[in-house]
Amino acid sequence: MARKLSSSELEHFTSLDWNEISPRLNSQVRAALESVLEQQNGSVLTRQQCLTLANAEADDLLGLIVAADALRRDLVGNIVTYVVNRNINFTNVCFVGCKFCAFSRGPRESDSYFLSFGQLAEKAVEAWQLGATEVCIQGGLPHGLPPFYYRDILRAVKHAVPQMHIHAFSPMEIVYGVELTGMGLRDYLSMLRDNGLGTLPGTAAEILDDRVRFVLSRNKLSTGQWIEVIRTAHSCGIRSTSTLMYGHVETPEHWVNQLRLLRDIQSETGGFTEFVPLGFVHQNTLLFHQGLARSGPTLAEHLKIHALARIMLAGSINNIQVSWVKLNRKLSQLCLNAGANDYGGTLMEENISREAGATAGQYTSPEDFQSLIIECGRIPAERNTTYSRIHLRQPAETFTSCEALEPEFA
Repeated sequence: MARKLSSSELEHFTSLDWNEISPRLNSQVRAALESVLEQQNGSVLTRQQCLTLANAEADDLLGLIVAADALRRDLVGNIVTYVVNRNINFTNVCFVGCKFCAFSRGPRESDSYFLSFGQLAEKAVEAWQLGATEVCIQGGLPHGLPPFYYRDILRAVKHAVPQMHIHAFSPMEIVYGVELTGMGLRDYLSMLRDNGLGTLPGTAAEILDDRVRFVLSRNKLSTGQWIEVIRTAHSCGIRSTSTLMYGHVETPEHWVNQLRLLRDIQSETGGFTEFVPLGFVHQNTLLFHQGLARSGPTLAEHLKIHALARIMLAGSINNIQVSWVKLNRKLSQLCLNAGANDYGGTLMEENISREAGATAGQYTSPEDFQSLIIECGRIPAERNTTYSRIHLRQPAETFTSCEALEPEFA
């Protein structure tokens, strides 16, 4: 059995380079990584090679991380992007009952809330005035919503701030909206698009395996429904993120299956803007307190999933994001050096991870992002939601230790 790396070894991998670590690797691991580095494309890997990488330990894990960071430099350069946005959770009332969620409330609980359309508009206006280009709108699923409630949220925000990009409604909310209206999925998504929906969060994915999903939340949409919503949204011109929640009851095999599935969808639609690994925050969740899940990801798992995603998704989804709200300052920087190239959003007023026990805060300012990125020896740049506009936030001549390469967009 391979020895486990110490925290110190994992935290100091940035001093290694590929030429130094590669001779120490298992021959199968080295061959798999070399093929991806040479082709700059994860499609060259067989499923068995992916499983070998997903189970890497000791020097093989260090090799995976170092190779992922080298591949990141080749594919997207040394720019680390972020988007200035606001998170708006319009209600915390929800009937779904996900065991990994500590955000939801029953309708009669003392701290339940429901924002009005006017309050949603005010938050969007305030975000725009503070420099945000995006609002991310998601909420619980309460019983008895008016059939066209999600459409009317879009109308309220777009009326208040026509220029704001609206990134809203998980596939679970889309399925609920279809049920409420009785519309076909394509017609429903087209209606939302025509009323201001810009992009879709690829959340509610967790692990796209129905046996795992039954443990996490037996009332949530199925794997097939998630895939159908995403594929249909992409075909309607609505791009989305893609996600995976790790560190609970899943195994590395589930990671491999999901990354391969996301790659297959991307080859069909080209609609994913990025991939976001989401670490399970366990502290206040029923899933953990019932003994159904481990206590969140280890340091090795955090680094491994970001590196594995970079390797497996290379040439398909080239933007790999760290979810800073689920990581602390130091860990988010380590993951940036394990293959990631995006810091996500400033997330003014983040609530969902905080309720589960995350301690990274509810907001990271653009200035804080810039400092974190520069500390990593990388170049900070503000982007829009779809990565079609990227602006360096400091003069290029400021950066003498690294070369800014034009990003390749997924």
